[in-house]
Amino acid sequence: MKLKMLLAAIAVGAAGPALASEAVMTVFKTPNCGCCVAWVEALEEAGYSIEVQDLNDLSVIKKNAGVSDEMASCHTAVLEEDGRKYVVEGHVPLEALEKLRLERPEIRGVAVPGMPMGSLGMGNDPSARYDVLELSTKANAPVFMSIGDR
Repeated sequence: MKLKMLLAAIAVGAAGPALASEAVMTVFKTPNCGCCVAWVEALEEAGYSIEVQDLNDLSVIKKNAGVSDEMASCHTAVLEEDGRKYVVEGHVPLEALEKLRLERPEIRGVAVPGMPMGSLGMGNDPSARYDVLELSTKANAPVFMSIGDR
């Protein structure tokens, strides 16, 4: 019996750090946006823990997140992991999210402005070309990652 308790304690202790580093994302979208649903489903399939908040008006969310009209897309998300929070605006691909999580840069977040055809949730075309930008108030936001052949 003591051996079982010891093994259980070791198992819980070993699982602790892995659970603590799990990314959680809250996605704010409008109720009838099909491409937002496709983006969320792709993230869930990749193992992300997602909470969806359906709202009729996202303007307050975007304003509070610091998303300008130039950077805006159809949904806004907040990625939380290990005490860090990043704003994720629009159809940001999985590879950009993984880069964000690995590098943990000192930025507010990332954005794919508009709704580029072929991006994640917008057809998932591997040949699509677009940029993932650093979420910025600058007129020319820095490119965080380029997607597709350039």
